[in-house]
Amino acid sequence: MKIQMVDLTGQYRRMQEEIDSAIFDVVHSGQFINGPAVTEFQKSLEKYTGSKYVIPCANGTDALQIALMALGLQPGDEVIVPAFTYVATAEVIGLLNLTPVMVDVDEESFNVTCKNIEKALSSKTKAVVPVHLFGQSCDMFPIMEFAKKHGLFVVEDNAQALGACYTFPDGTKKQTGTIGHIGCTSFFPTKNLGCYGDGGALMTDDEELAQKIKMTANHGQAQKYHHEIIGCNSRLDTLQAAVLNVKLKYLDNYEKVRREAARFYTANLSAIDEIVTPKEVEYSTNVYHQYTIKIKNGKRDGLKKYLADAGIPSMIYYPLPLQEQNAFKKITRPAEALTVSKQLSESVLSLPMHTELNTEELEYITAKVKSFFG
Repeated sequence: MKIQMVDLTGQYRRMQEEIDSAIFDVVHSGQFINGPAVTEFQKSLEKYTGSKYVIPCANGTDALQIALMALGLQPGDEVIVPAFTYVATAEVIGLLNLTPVMVDVDEESFNVTCKNIEKALSSKTKAVVPVHLFGQSCDMFPIMEFAKKHGLFVVEDNAQALGACYTFPDGTKKQTGTIGHIGCTSFFPTKNLGCYGDGGALMTDDEELAQKIKMTANHGQAQKYHHEIIGCNSRLDTLQAAVLNVKLKYLDNYEKVRREAARFYTANLSAIDEIVTPKEVEYSTNVYHQYTIKIKNGKRDGLKKYLADAGIPSMIYYPLPLQEQNAFKKITRPAEALTVSKQLSESVLSLPMHTELNTEELEYITAKVKSFFG
Protein backbone atom coordinates (compact mmCIF):
# COMPACT_ATOMS: atom_id res chain seq x y z
CA MET A 1 0.00 0.00 0.00
CA LYS A 2 1.35 3.43 -0.97
CA ILE A 3 0.50 6.10 1.58
CA GLN A 4 0.81 9.85 1.06
CA MET A 5 1.95 12.33 3.70
CA VAL A 6 -0.60 14.81 2.32
CA ASP A 7 -3.13 13.97 -0.39
CA LEU A 8 -4.00 17.25 -2.09
CA THR A 9 -5.07 15.56 -5.31
CA GLY A 10 -7.61 13.37 -3.55
CA GLN A 11 -8.97 16.37 -1.70
CA TYR A 12 -9.27 18.32 -4.96
CA ARG A 13 -11.26 15.55 -6.64
CA ARG A 14 -14.00 15.85 -4.01
CA MET A 15 -14.59 19.51 -4.84
CA GLN A 16 -13.27 19.61 -8.39
CA GLU A 17 -16.38 21.14 -9.92
CA GLU A 18 -16.42 24.03 -7.41
CA ILE A 19 -12.68 24.68 -7.69
CA ASP A 20 -12.67 24.57 -11.48
CA SER A 21 -15.64 26.93 -11.65
CA ALA A 22 -14.01 29.41 -9.26
CA ILE A 23 -10.76 29.44 -11.23
CA PHE A 24 -12.67 29.73 -14.53
CA ASP A 25 -14.53 32.80 -13.25
CA VAL A 26 -11.27 34.55 -12.32
CA VAL A 27 -9.58 33.78 -15.62
CA HIS A 28 -12.55 35.01 -17.63
CA SER A 29 -12.90 38.15 -15.51
CA GLY A 30 -9.32 39.16 -16.23
CA GLN A 31 -9.05 40.57 -12.67
CA PHE A 32 -5.96 38.74 -11.50
CA ILE A 33 -4.76 41.32 -8.94
CA ASN A 34 -7.05 42.38 -6.08
CA GLY A 35 -10.07 40.90 -7.83
CA PRO A 36 -13.47 40.44 -6.13
CA ALA A 37 -12.50 36.97 -4.86
CA VAL A 38 -9.87 38.55 -2.60
CA THR A 39 -12.40 40.83 -0.90
CA GLU A 40 -14.86 37.96 -0.63
CA PHE A 41 -12.27 35.77 1.05
CA GLN A 42 -11.21 38.56 3.41
CA LYS A 43 -14.79 39.03 4.60
CA SER A 44 -15.39 35.28 4.87
CA LEU A 45 -12.26 34.80 6.97
CA GLU A 46 -13.23 37.71 9.21
CA LYS A 47 -16.58 36.02 9.81
CA TYR A 48 -15.01 32.61 10.37
CA THR A 49 -12.34 33.76 12.83
CA GLY A 50 -14.26 36.58 14.51
CA SER A 51 -11.41 38.98 13.74
CA LYS A 52 -12.46 42.56 12.97
CA TYR A 53 -9.82 43.02 10.30
CA VAL A 54 -8.23 40.45 7.99
CA ILE A 55 -5.54 41.62 5.58
CA PRO A 56 -4.60 39.01 2.95
CA CYS A 57 -0.99 38.90 1.76
CA ALA A 58 1.33 36.83 -0.42
CA ASN A 59 2.46 34.18 2.08
CA GLY A 60 2.84 33.37 5.75
CA THR A 61 6.43 34.58 5.98
CA ASP A 62 5.39 37.96 4.56
CA ALA A 63 2.61 38.07 7.14
CA LEU A 64 5.13 37.77 9.98
CA GLN A 65 7.45 40.36 8.43
CA ILE A 66 4.63 42.83 7.79
CA ALA A 67 3.38 42.42 11.35
CA LEU A 68 6.77 43.36 12.81
CA MET A 69 7.15 46.25 10.35
CA ALA A 70 3.71 47.59 11.26
CA LEU A 71 4.60 47.59 14.97
CA GLY A 72 7.41 50.05 14.30
CA LEU A 73 10.16 48.00 15.93
CA GLN A 74 13.68 49.35 15.57
CA PRO A 75 17.01 47.61 14.83
CA GLY A 76 18.35 46.05 18.01
CA ASP A 77 14.94 45.56 19.60
CA GLU A 78 14.51 42.05 20.96
CA VAL A 79 11.72 39.67 19.94
CA ILE A 80 11.15 36.49 21.94
CA VAL A 81 10.56 33.39 19.81
CA PRO A 82 10.53 29.63 20.46
CA ALA A 83 13.63 27.71 19.35
CA PHE A 84 11.52 24.76 18.22
CA THR A 85 9.61 26.05 15.20
CA TYR A 86 9.88 26.61 11.47
CA VAL A 87 12.63 28.99 10.39
CA ALA A 88 10.28 31.71 9.08
CA THR A 89 9.24 32.70 12.60
CA ALA A 90 12.75 33.85 13.49
CA GLU A 91 13.97 34.57 9.96
CA VAL A 92 11.88 37.72 9.59
CA ILE A 93 13.19 39.01 12.93
CA GLY A 94 16.77 38.81 11.67
CA LEU A 95 15.79 40.22 8.27
CA LEU A 96 14.56 43.41 9.95
CA ASN A 97 17.77 43.73 12.01
CA LEU A 98 15.90 42.86 15.18
CA THR A 99 17.34 40.40 17.69
CA PRO A 100 15.65 36.99 18.00
CA VAL A 101 15.74 35.81 21.58
CA MET A 102 15.18 32.07 21.61
CA VAL A 103 13.40 30.27 24.41
CA ASP A 104 12.62 26.63 25.04
CA VAL A 105 9.24 24.94 24.70
CA ASP A 106 7.11 22.58 26.76
CA GLU A 107 8.12 18.97 26.12
CA GLU A 108 4.51 17.72 26.04
CA SER A 109 2.64 20.39 24.05
CA PHE A 110 5.68 21.48 21.97
CA ASN A 111 4.57 25.09 22.57
CA VAL A 112 6.26 28.03 24.26
CA THR A 113 4.93 28.87 27.73
CA CYS A 114 4.77 32.06 29.75
CA LYS A 115 7.44 30.67 32.08
CA ASN A 116 9.78 30.27 29.11
CA ILE A 117 9.06 33.82 28.01
CA GLU A 118 9.61 35.30 31.49
CA LYS A 119 13.20 34.01 31.49
CA ALA A 120 13.99 35.99 28.34
CA LEU A 121 12.73 39.43 29.33
CA SER A 122 15.22 42.29 29.11
CA SER A 123 15.11 46.05 28.78
CA LYS A 124 15.30 45.60 25.00
CA THR A 125 12.35 43.21 24.72
CA LYS A 126 9.59 44.68 22.58
CA ALA A 127 7.56 41.72 21.27
CA VAL A 128 6.76 38.03 21.68
CA VAL A 129 5.90 35.59 18.87
CA PRO A 130 4.13 32.54 20.30
CA VAL A 131 3.80 29.74 17.72
CA HIS A 132 0.74 27.49 17.88
CA LEU A 133 2.69 24.46 16.78
CA PHE A 134 1.24 21.36 15.08
CA GLY A 135 -2.36 22.53 15.51
CA GLN A 136 -3.10 23.62 19.07
CA SER A 137 -2.81 26.87 20.95
CA CYS A 138 -0.16 28.07 23.33
CA ASP A 139 -1.60 28.98 26.72
CA MET A 140 -2.37 32.54 25.70
CA PHE A 141 -3.98 34.03 28.82
CA PRO A 142 -0.80 34.17 30.96
CA ILE A 143 1.21 35.25 27.90
CA MET A 144 -1.15 38.16 27.23
CA GLU A 145 -1.15 39.16 30.91
CA PHE A 146 2.65 39.12 30.96
CA ALA A 147 2.81 41.15 27.76
CA LYS A 148 0.37 43.73 29.12
CA LYS A 149 2.36 44.08 32.34
CA HIS A 150 5.61 44.72 30.48
CA GLY A 151 4.27 46.68 27.50
CA LEU A 152 5.06 44.03 24.89
CA PHE A 153 3.43 43.33 21.55
CA VAL A 154 2.18 39.81 20.87
CA VAL A 155 2.26 38.48 17.31
CA GLU A 156 0.70 35.02 16.99
CA ASP A 157 2.21 32.66 14.45
CA ASN A 158 -0.96 30.78 13.58
CA ALA A 159 0.26 29.12 10.36
CA GLN A 160 -0.40 25.62 11.73
CA ALA A 161 -3.50 26.15 13.86
CA LEU A 162 -6.12 28.09 11.92
CA GLY A 163 -9.50 27.09 13.33
CA ALA A 164 -8.20 26.01 16.74
CA CYS A 165 -10.14 27.46 19.67
CA TYR A 166 -8.58 28.72 22.91
CA THR A 167 -10.57 28.79 26.16
CA PHE A 168 -9.73 31.50 28.69
CA PRO A 169 -9.96 30.83 32.46
CA ASP A 170 -13.35 32.60 32.58
CA GLY A 171 -14.75 30.30 29.88
CA THR A 172 -14.49 32.82 27.05
CA LYS A 173 -13.42 31.26 23.74
CA LYS A 174 -11.44 32.81 20.90
CA GLN A 175 -9.82 31.41 17.81
CA THR A 176 -6.06 31.29 17.66
CA GLY A 177 -4.70 34.22 15.69
CA THR A 178 -7.28 36.60 17.16
CA ILE A 179 -5.90 36.85 20.71
CA GLY A 180 -2.66 38.80 20.32
CA HIS A 181 -2.20 42.25 18.83
CA ILE A 182 -1.69 40.66 15.41
CA GLY A 183 -2.22 37.11 14.16
CA CYS A 184 -0.42 35.70 11.13
CA THR A 185 -1.28 32.65 9.07
CA SER A 186 -0.23 30.81 5.93
CA PHE A 187 -2.22 29.18 3.14
CA PHE A 188 0.66 27.07 1.85
CA PRO A 189 -0.90 24.08 0.02
CA THR A 190 -0.28 21.59 2.83
CA LYS A 191 -1.83 23.75 5.56
CA ASN A 192 -5.24 22.83 6.98
CA LEU A 193 -6.62 25.64 4.81
CA GLY A 194 -4.27 25.62 1.85
CA CYS A 195 -4.44 27.21 -1.59
CA TYR A 196 -2.77 25.99 -4.78
CA GLY A 197 0.30 28.19 -4.46
CA ASP A 198 1.41 30.71 -1.86
CA GLY A 199 -0.87 32.80 0.31
CA GLY A 200 -1.14 34.33 3.76
CA ALA A 201 -3.07 36.74 5.95
CA LEU A 202 -2.85 38.94 9.03
CA MET A 203 -5.60 39.47 11.60
CA THR A 204 -6.15 42.20 14.17
CA ASP A 205 -8.94 43.89 16.11
CA ASP A 206 -7.04 47.20 16.21
CA GLU A 207 -8.23 49.59 13.50
CA GLU A 208 -5.07 51.70 13.58
CA LEU A 209 -2.87 48.63 13.30
CA ALA A 210 -5.04 47.29 10.47
CA GLN A 211 -4.49 50.47 8.47
CA LYS A 212 -0.75 50.32 9.12
CA ILE A 213 -0.65 46.69 8.00
CA LYS A 214 -2.57 47.46 4.80
CA MET A 215 -0.19 50.30 3.99
CA THR A 216 2.88 48.23 4.78
CA ALA A 217 1.74 45.42 2.48
CA ASN A 218 0.94 47.92 -0.30
CA HIS A 219 4.21 49.80 -0.84
CA GLY A 220 3.52 52.02 2.19
CA GLN A 221 0.59 53.75 0.53
CA ALA A 222 -3.01 54.33 1.54
CA GLN A 223 -3.60 56.43 -1.57
CA LYS A 224 -2.10 55.37 -4.87
CA TYR A 225 1.30 56.95 -5.56
CA HIS A 226 1.36 58.64 -2.12
CA HIS A 227 3.81 56.63 -0.01
CA GLU A 228 3.65 57.47 3.70
CA ILE A 229 6.01 54.76 4.98
CA ILE A 230 8.49 52.24 3.64
CA GLY A 231 6.51 49.13 2.83
CA CYS A 232 6.64 46.08 0.61
CA ASN A 233 4.55 44.44 -2.10
CA SER A 234 2.63 41.49 -0.69
CA ARG A 235 -0.83 40.56 -1.88
CA LEU A 236 -2.93 37.43 -2.14
CA ASP A 237 -3.34 36.34 -5.75
CA THR A 238 -6.96 36.42 -6.94
CA LEU A 239 -6.78 32.84 -8.23
CA GLN A 240 -5.60 31.65 -4.82
CA ALA A 241 -8.36 33.62 -3.09
CA ALA A 242 -10.91 31.90 -5.34
CA VAL A 243 -9.58 28.50 -4.27
CA LEU A 244 -9.61 29.52 -0.61
CA ASN A 245 -13.21 30.73 -0.86
CA VAL A 246 -14.22 27.21 -1.81
CA LYS A 247 -12.05 25.41 0.71
CA LEU A 248 -12.94 27.65 3.68
CA LYS A 249 -16.48 26.25 3.55
CA TYR A 250 -15.07 22.80 4.26
CA LEU A 251 -12.47 23.72 6.89
CA ASP A 252 -14.49 22.65 9.93
CA ASN A 253 -15.17 19.29 8.31
CA TYR A 254 -11.51 18.92 7.33
CA GLU A 255 -10.50 19.43 10.93
CA LYS A 256 -13.13 16.99 12.18
CA VAL A 257 -11.64 14.34 9.88
CA ARG A 258 -8.13 15.16 11.13
CA ARG A 259 -9.20 14.80 14.75
CA GLU A 260 -10.79 11.41 13.98
CA ALA A 261 -7.55 10.23 12.37
CA ALA A 262 -5.59 11.50 15.39
CA ARG A 263 -7.88 9.60 17.77
CA PHE A 264 -7.28 6.43 15.76
CA TYR A 265 -3.52 6.89 15.94
CA THR A 266 -3.57 7.58 19.67
CA ALA A 267 -5.87 4.65 20.46
CA ASN A 268 -3.58 2.28 18.57
CA LEU A 269 -0.15 3.65 19.52
CA SER A 270 -0.44 4.92 23.09
CA ALA A 271 0.17 1.48 24.60
CA ILE A 272 3.63 1.23 23.01
CA ASP A 273 6.16 2.03 25.75
CA GLU A 274 8.65 3.61 23.37
CA ILE A 275 6.15 6.07 21.87
CA VAL A 276 4.75 9.24 23.41
CA THR A 277 1.57 10.30 21.62
CA PRO A 278 0.58 13.99 21.37
CA LYS A 279 -0.83 15.64 24.46
CA GLU A 280 -4.13 17.44 24.09
CA VAL A 281 -4.14 20.45 26.42
CA GLU A 282 -7.31 21.37 28.29
CA TYR A 283 -7.39 25.00 27.15
CA SER A 284 -7.29 24.41 23.38
CA THR A 285 -8.85 22.32 20.68
CA ASN A 286 -6.36 20.63 18.36
CA VAL A 287 -6.78 20.83 14.58
CA TYR A 288 -3.85 18.43 14.00
CA HIS A 289 -1.89 20.13 11.28
CA GLN A 290 0.58 17.37 12.14
CA TYR A 291 0.28 14.21 14.20
CA THR A 292 3.66 14.19 15.92
CA ILE A 293 4.89 11.43 18.19
CA LYS A 294 8.07 11.19 20.25
CA ILE A 295 10.22 8.08 19.95
CA LYS A 296 12.30 7.03 22.95
CA ASN A 297 15.71 5.37 23.15
CA GLY A 298 17.12 6.76 19.93
CA LYS A 299 14.90 4.62 17.68
CA ARG A 300 13.32 7.49 15.73
CA ASP A 301 15.50 7.25 12.62
CA GLY A 302 15.19 3.47 12.53
CA LEU A 303 11.40 3.73 12.63
CA LYS A 304 11.40 6.34 9.89
CA LYS A 305 13.42 4.07 7.58
CA TYR A 306 11.28 1.03 8.45
CA LEU A 307 8.11 2.94 7.53
CA ALA A 308 9.64 4.25 4.30
CA ASP A 309 10.52 0.69 3.28
CA ALA A 310 6.85 -0.17 3.82
CA GLY A 311 5.69 2.70 1.61
CA ILE A 312 4.74 4.97 4.51
CA PRO A 313 6.15 8.52 4.48
CA SER A 314 6.93 10.41 7.66
CA MET A 315 8.54 13.75 8.42
CA ILE A 316 10.83 15.18 11.07
CA TYR A 317 9.64 18.63 12.15
CA TYR A 318 12.29 19.91 12.93
CA PRO A 319 15.63 18.04 12.63
CA LEU A 320 17.71 21.01 13.76
CA PRO A 321 16.45 23.51 16.36
CA LEU A 322 16.85 27.16 15.46
CA GLN A 323 19.67 27.79 17.93
CA GLU A 324 21.84 25.35 15.97
CA GLN A 325 21.11 26.86 12.55
CA ASN A 326 24.13 28.73 11.17
CA ALA A 327 21.94 31.66 10.14
CA PHE A 328 21.11 32.47 13.76
CA LYS A 329 24.28 31.70 15.67
CA LYS A 330 25.65 35.23 15.37
CA ILE A 331 22.45 37.23 15.76
CA THR A 332 20.41 35.48 18.43
CA ARG A 333 20.48 35.71 22.21
CA PRO A 334 19.57 32.32 23.73
CA ALA A 335 17.68 32.97 26.93
CA GLU A 336 18.15 29.51 28.44
CA ALA A 337 19.75 26.13 27.78
CA LEU A 338 17.12 25.10 25.15
CA THR A 339 17.52 21.45 26.10
CA VAL A 340 13.91 20.50 25.32
CA SER A 341 14.14 21.90 21.80
CA LYS A 342 17.29 19.87 21.24
CA GLN A 343 15.70 16.71 22.61
CA LEU A 344 12.60 17.14 20.48
CA SER A 345 14.64 17.60 17.31
CA GLU A 346 16.19 14.20 18.01
CA SER A 347 13.00 12.32 18.87
CA VAL A 348 9.93 13.67 17.04
CA LEU A 349 8.32 12.03 14.02
CA SER A 350 5.16 13.14 12.21
CA LEU A 351 2.95 10.48 10.66
CA PRO A 352 0.72 10.98 7.59
CA MET A 353 -2.11 13.39 8.41
CA HIS A 354 -4.61 14.69 5.88
CA THR A 355 -8.30 14.75 5.04
CA GLU A 356 -8.23 11.72 2.73
CA LEU A 357 -6.86 9.14 5.17
CA ASN A 358 -9.15 6.12 5.39
CA THR A 359 -9.46 3.36 7.97
CA GLU A 360 -7.55 0.85 5.85
CA GLU A 361 -4.60 3.23 5.54
CA LEU A 362 -4.64 4.09 9.23
CA GLU A 363 -4.74 0.40 10.14
CA TYR A 364 -1.80 -0.28 7.84
CA ILE A 365 0.28 2.59 9.26
CA THR A 366 -0.35 1.69 12.90
CA ALA A 367 0.25 -2.00 12.23
CA LYS A 368 3.65 -1.23 10.74
CA VAL A 369 4.58 1.01 13.66
CA LYS A 370 3.60 -1.74 16.10
CA SER A 371 5.57 -4.35 14.17
CA PHE A 372 8.71 -2.21 14.34
CA PHE A 373 8.59 -2.30 18.13
CA GLY A 374 7.81 -6.02 18.15
